[in-house]
Amino acid sequence: MEENRVNVLCMKWGTKYPAKYVNVLYAMVKRNLARPFRFVCLTDDPNGLVSQINHYPLPELKTKLSGPERGWNKLGVFSKKLYDLKGQVLCLDLDLIITGPIDDFFDYFGDVVIIRDWLKHDGTGNSSVYRFEIGSHPDIVSEFEDKCERIKKTYRNEQEYLSAKLIGKNALSYWPDSWCRSFKRHCIKPFSLITSRETVVPHDARFIVFHGKPDPHNAALGKSGKWYRRFEPATWIKDYWF
Repeated sequence: MEENRVNVLCMKWGTKYPAKYVNVLYAMVKRNLARPFRFVCLTDDPNGLVSQINHYPLPELKTKLSGPERGWNKLGVFSKKLYDLKGQVLCLDLDLIITGPIDDFFDYFGDVVIIRDWLKHDGTGNSSVYRFEIGSHPDIVSEFEDKCERIKKTYRNEQEYLSAKLIGKNALSYWPDSWCRSFKRHCIKPFSLITSRETVVPHDARFIVFHGKPDPHNAALGKSGKWYRRFEPATWIKDYWF
């Protein structure tokens, strides 16, 4: 059984998201993934995580990162060895909900498979949902450690660097567009200056990503985080995010 297990991995650091977000993500995966899986959280604070979640410290990079830069920590999963994990890993951000079956994400063909970013048109991926094989691209980490300052001046964030590096190796491919949707771009109905807008679950969506603001618990209450992005409480979120 263990040999056939797949891995689902998330990362949590700082205080932006509480342990509840990790626990809810685990519960959503359990409801939507039919095959055996191991759920792993890399974190600087495992307090409050349910016992079914394996947790390890955040991978250490040779360069020190702090504050807004800590998103670059996500590159640590590409180390040659990542604790005792082996095989395919589906990496998930905490600010998303799962709205459909996700076994296809382990069967879909490709070396590293990622969301095609909704705003960019240069092949950049959105790393909210991506899959790769443990130990397959350790140069991503080693190059960042060696050329950290130069890379941070060239690329705005870790997903831009990751995408460019993998595109250069012809190793990046993308999920079907309908599988991973943006709450802000695909769930909120067309703009209205007069009334708050309704929200919907897009057809065939498996993941809905809440990049930026709002987070899922706020969107469920209709709190958009922006005065110009008014929408009715997306109460359907509570049908998935628990």
